[in-house]
Amino acid sequence: MTFQTHPSFTLLLDQYDGFILDQFGVMHNGSHGLEGAADAVAAMKEKGKKIIILSNSSSSSEATVAKLPKLGFDPKDFVGAVTSGEEASHYIASEFGGECAPEKKNKALFITWKSPKVPSPMDFIAKCGSIDVASSVEDASFIICHGADVIRGPGPDGEAAETSLGSFFADGSLDIIEPVLKQCCERNLRMVCANPDFVMVKPDGTKGHMPGKIARRYEELGGKVHYFGKPHVPHFEACIRDLGLEKGRVAHVGDSLHHDVAGANASGIPSVFVAGGIHREELGSKLGAVPDQKALEKLFETHAETPTHVVPMLKLG
Repeated sequence: MTFQTHPSFTLLLDQYDGFILDQFGVMHNGSHGLEGAADAVAAMKEKGKKIIILSNSSSSSEATVAKLPKLGFDPKDFVGAVTSGEEASHYIASEFGGECAPEKKNKALFITWKSPKVPSPMDFIAKCGSIDVASSVEDASFIICHGADVIRGPGPDGEAAETSLGSFFADGSLDIIEPVLKQCCERNLRMVCANPDFVMVKPDGTKGHMPGKIARRYEELGGKVHYFGKPHVPHFEACIRDLGLEKGRVAHVGDSLHHDVAGANASGIPSVFVAGGIHREELGSKLGAVPDQKALEKLFETHAETPTHVVPMLKLG
């Protein structure tokens, strides 16, 4: 178990030519940029580093970049973004969304976020080719696991008909969705998971349960899932391609051992683990503090993933 712990990100700036950045828990919390993160990105850019975002967001790459100014970042500092939502929509369009007569369109059981949501979940559907949203399991050709609030069906005048997943996002309860998943298994419906995260840290510091948990439960029930996003190697390789750099000269910066560090390790890319993210409670450390070495060793042993570097936050000095 070999890793280096650094009190700040400053010491890593000159070790790599490019950085792949996770969003939530590293750059921002979904509401605003995290302390010091924008300055760290600006310092990377000033030193001529190439930067790209790699996110398990179900939003498109375009929407992800468009939101950066509101979060305190300059889009011009980034080569772009690779998101699981973007890659999933391309796959759905090729696999299910071919042009055909309206009565022959494939229909998706759409597990998503409740309205209003920006960008709208229907923006995602629009990128998936010629498909419709199903009104029931019996009406569905496949499943899209895009969010963790509702099952969305067609409604009058274009309004959503939404069935709540209850308290799943708040506490991970599968009471409402599990019977639906069992029905889908009985019909052998394939699922496309556009966000494989298990949990996220909300702006108030509490955790939200994410679509990856629904997809994982579907697999446990016997369903087939096609995942997009971290830790799957093609998404890391897409970032390396877009950066135009050698693997060894690029580091991935993320706060999840399951998705960020595991994916970087599988891809042969150095990783920087941000200890102030979703594993901070397990470490028992204060936000911004360098974690105890033994606590880090125990955490990495427990999750069977070890990063190259550890920093408290994406923050200089």
